[in-house]
Amino acid sequence: MMLRFALLAALISTPAFAQEPAAAPPAPALQPAPKPATVRVDLETSEGRIVLELEKERAPITTANFLRYVDQKRLNGITFYRASKVAPGYGFIQGGVRNDPKRVLPPIKHEPTTKTGLTHSDGTITMARNAPGTASGDFVITVGAIPSMDADPKQPGDNLGFAAFGHVVEGMDIVRHILDEPTSPTQGTGVMKGQFLVAPVKIVSAHRE
Repeated sequence: MMLRFALLAALISTPAFAQEPAAAPPAPALQPAPKPATVRVDLETSEGRIVLELEKERAPITTANFLRYVDQKRLNGITFYRASKVAPGYGFIQGGVRNDPKRVLPPIKHEPTTKTGLTHSDGTITMARNAPGTASGDFVITVGAIPSMDADPKQPGDNLGFAAFGHVVEGMDIVRHILDEPTSPTQGTGVMKGQFLVAPVKIVSAHRE
């Protein structure tokens, strides 16, 4: 009996019976980066509803400006008044306060696409402007991608483009319908001549979802 216990003790003490190290746990799966924060706005027009998703994280200055117009009801009753038909089914529509002193707010700092990372793809909402830093309460929605509206530091002169700050997520059929509406051949001057709608489309109300 003593011999058997001695043999058992010897076997237990040998490396062959040492405990194997535990396997390392699998590395956790990489999680996708969270989507930048956005906010949705409904434009109830006389032709139907357009829903915008605004980039409040990537384009905070421009989005905050638009939301001030929305929250203060400064967009209620304005119109889409311009349709620039670059080609059939391609171009942009423009709406806004048109410098109405009862509606317009001070202009905002320009946020170029080189800073925000956004582009002027189909259905982009972007700010109308003259010189950089003059945008206030007029905006454009693109029909089709218009990369020439993006900032391009390689170009001479004013190369800061326009301040894209969101996209249409519902109602692009309404946007295309407005683009197709008749325009006056005589209204407007310069590049805007012939681009003013004969019957502007009313924005009845604008509100956050």
